Amino acid sequence: ILNLERNLLTSLPPSIGDLAQLQLLNVKGNRLKELPGTVSGWRSLRALDISGNAVRALPRLLAHLRSLQTLTLDAASMTYPSPEICSAGTEAIQQFLCKECGIVYYPPSQCLLPTQEADGGGTSLDEVDKTVHKYLEEESEWQDRFLDYEKRKEKKMQEKLEFERRLEMGQREHALLVQQLNSQKDEILQTVREEQLKLEKGLTKHQRCLEEERLKLLQQLKQAEQGITSRIQKLLEDNQRQKQSSDILKSLENERMRLEQLTAITQEETEQLRRREVAAAMQQMLAESYKNKLLQMSYESRRQDLISQACSSLAEMDQKFQQILAWQQLDQNKAVGEILQQIEMQKAAFEALQVKKDLMHRQIRNQIKLIETELLQLTQLELKRQELDTETLQEEISEQRQALGCLLQQLLKEKKQREEELQQMLLELEKRSETRQENYWLIQYQRLLRQKPLSLKLQEEGLEQQLVTLLLELSAEQYLPVFAHHRLSLRALGTMTARDLEKIGVAEAGLQHAILGRAQKILAVANTIPELLRTEVDTEAPAAPEPSAPLEEPPSPVVPTAPPLRWDEKKSECVVCMEQEPQIIFLPCGHVCCCQSCCERLQPCPLCRKDIAQRIRIFHSS
Repeated sequence: ILNLERNLLTSLPPSIGDLAQLQLLNVKGNRLKELPGTVSGWRSLRALDISGNAVRALPRLLAHLRSLQTLTLDAASMTYPSPEICSAGTEAIQQFLCKECGIVYYPPSQCLLPTQEADGGGTSLDEVDKTVHKYLEEESEWQDRFLDYEKRKEKKMQEKLEFERRLEMGQREHALLVQQLNSQKDEILQTVREEQLKLEKGLTKHQRCLEEERLKLLQQLKQAEQGITSRIQKLLEDNQRQKQSSDILKSLENERMRLEQLTAITQEETEQLRRREVAAAMQQMLAESYKNKLLQMSYESRRQDLISQACSSLAEMDQKFQQILAWQQLDQNKAVGEILQQIEMQKAAFEALQVKKDLMHRQIRNQIKLIETELLQLTQLELKRQELDTETLQEEISEQRQALGCLLQQLLKEKKQREEELQQMLLELEKRSETRQENYWLIQYQRLLRQKPLSLKLQEEGLEQQLVTLLLELSAEQYLPVFAHHRLSLRALGTMTARDLEKIGVAEAGLQHAILGRAQKILAVANTIPELLRTEVDTEAPAAPEPSAPLEEPPSPVVPTAPPLRWDEKKSECVVCMEQEPQIIFLPCGHVCCCQSCCERLQPCPLCRKDIAQRIRIFHSS
């Protein structure tokens, strides 16, 4: 048995024909297009399955396979033998191939026993029966499949017939539709023709109507012409009538002239009547004016009385207003004095700052001058030492020069910082002065609101100092105006009770008892020491205002560290041009070896070859 199902084989090798004992070969589901020419070597082959391949023709050598019982293939796609022969079964195919080859056909049952005996005598009859039984079962299965295939084929044929019937029905319906369309076209053409005839009849009728209307219009025009002629005649008659009416108008004008003469006489009479009425009205007006004069006299007398009363009241108000103005002037004078004191304080602080600024600037300038002189001395020393080639002195001088350069940079920074601080201080002082000037009247108004009335102040000042301290200790300062209003004293409190205090306005019971108890204690002590009841007067003068900005002690000046050296300025000269005096300090190295014109072209220092970060001009003192 050889099962090669679904291996995507495209061809079988020729050597497969050497398998003489092969009984069952299954190559279903591959891509075979033909069988090999060595098929005749399969003498004992009983079942062959080549379905699901592209085989369209069977080789004639299959006729020599006498033992072949079942051959499965795709009968519909076969060309040789024909599909009808292939669908008839294996025997029909074998018979057809035997006829083609000119061989007598023998059924496989006759050739089965001799082949088994020839193959080998070792096989028993039971095994042969089993194999035969298997092949018979397989044949029955293949027959069932073939019957199913035929049934499917019949169904497809029936479906094909039904489809053809449907096509015929559709064609018939199409023909009917075409006939109906043709009939509808004929009907539409007939209706169109009828409508055209109707339109032609209507047009003729319309033309007739138009002609009739034209005739009617002509008749109307004739009638209109006749009417116009009649109207012209009427107008002529009217003109004649107008001429007659003009004559009548002339007669009427004559009559009007007569009537005007008559009316002139009547106007003179009416003027006389009007004069009489005016005279009567004037008399009435004079009487009324006299009455009004009397009323005016009485009104003026009353008004003068009221004016005198108002003047007296205004005088009293002026006196009160003058008193209020005097009090306000006193308050303003006090406020102005305080403001002047503050301004003087600010001036003193500003002067102190200016002095401080001047001192700092002087000190910084002196230090800068000292450092410049030291740097000049050091550079000249270095130039001399270079001639003498003393290394130790050069190191010391370089260290001193670097230290002096650092000091110079620090001093310059301090100078800038000090100038910025002074500018900020000045700006702050200016802002404060501006804000104080702006808020002056607001502050004065708030002070006036907070101040108590003058009468209440005088009453509170009249209280005893011990009574005031008593109320303050008991945190009852809100009752000071009450005690001042009633002009109470410690001795009066000693004789009062809690009800009396409640009547005055002290409602707290605990506070009432505390005030009375403290007053009695003070009176008991005062009886032994009467000097305690004397009022104390503060005679201490107000302390002088302290300056707002205390003066800082100036820092100690920098003492030069280089040894004093006497040198002649005229002997020092520029290292580059050898003509002018050195005027520039190079930082951070601190060398003074070039004039101003030569230093602009230099980037490193000509002595130490270090990069120049900053150049400072020196001005020699004469």
